[in-house]
Amino acid sequence: MKLRLGTRASDLARTQSATVARRLNEAGFETEIKLIRTAGDRSKAASFGSIGPQGVFVREIEQALVADAIDLAVHSFKDLPTSSPPELAIAAVPERADAADVLIVNEQALDRSAGALLPLIEHARVGTASVRRRVWLGHFRPDLRVESLRGNVPTRIGRLREMRYDAIVLAAAGVERLRRATNVLESMLEGLAIVRLDPELFVPAPAQGALAVQCRVDNAAVNAALRALDDAPSRTAVSTERDTLARAEGGCDIAFGAYCRRAARGFELIAMLERDGRVRVSRVSGSDAAALADKGWAELVGAV
Repeated sequence: MKLRLGTRASDLARTQSATVARRLNEAGFETEIKLIRTAGDRSKAASFGSIGPQGVFVREIEQALVADAIDLAVHSFKDLPTSSPPELAIAAVPERADAADVLIVNEQALDRSAGALLPLIEHARVGTASVRRRVWLGHFRPDLRVESLRGNVPTRIGRLREMRYDAIVLAAAGVERLRRATNVLESMLEGLAIVRLDPELFVPAPAQGALAVQCRVDNAAVNAALRALDDAPSRTAVSTERDTLARAEGGCDIAFGAYCRRAARGFELIAMLERDGRVRVSRVSGSDAAALADKGWAELVGAV
């Protein structure tokens, strides 16, 4: 059976899709990758929040699935809105990569005495297009000058190397996936410092580091083919984070983070939200992951 796999055209999206395609090929399925340009890719807006509602990086791909132009799609899970067309399902969540953000720094802007979380010189210029990252940076280091930066991963690192910024913030998973897939990124990172930002403090976007493999609900053959790619602990953690996001009723335009991980007695959920100019944090744990979103959200908004 030949499977048509839809994905965005960025280097990272193609790398992620190639990983899924390789696993399907190993299972005996032929795959054809189809590149789809989304509204988010076409937009020239300076920040993600200015592009439009959550889903601008996946809408055209989901429409192609519904129209049967492709058989499956591979998304960065954090790009998916909390609700998708009813005809579609997340058939697999492969094992999740590192959920954390990383700070990539020009060496002359590095200052370890400034603290372990954000070891930057005073008033450093930091590039990001994410509302969440912008707010977290200002929360932990009000002195930093946070400036807009969009583009694919190599483009953003290139802007850093051009000295337009002292540091930039990226997803650890995206950087690592591209490092493994291409020698170009490895050479671009030469001479730069990479600082992993503790996800329990600098709380990442819900589902960051995870992939979502989506197909039509009524396509039993594709659902069956994808089932072997699913990693149950990753799906549980990501579902908990996204359930909490659904309560925030936000997308790219709010500062919200959620990180769920395995704990001694089940799972622990850490959530972070800016509301009324104040950053709030909740930390809850329990053996019932499905109940953590309600519990964490209630604590976050001060209901308990």
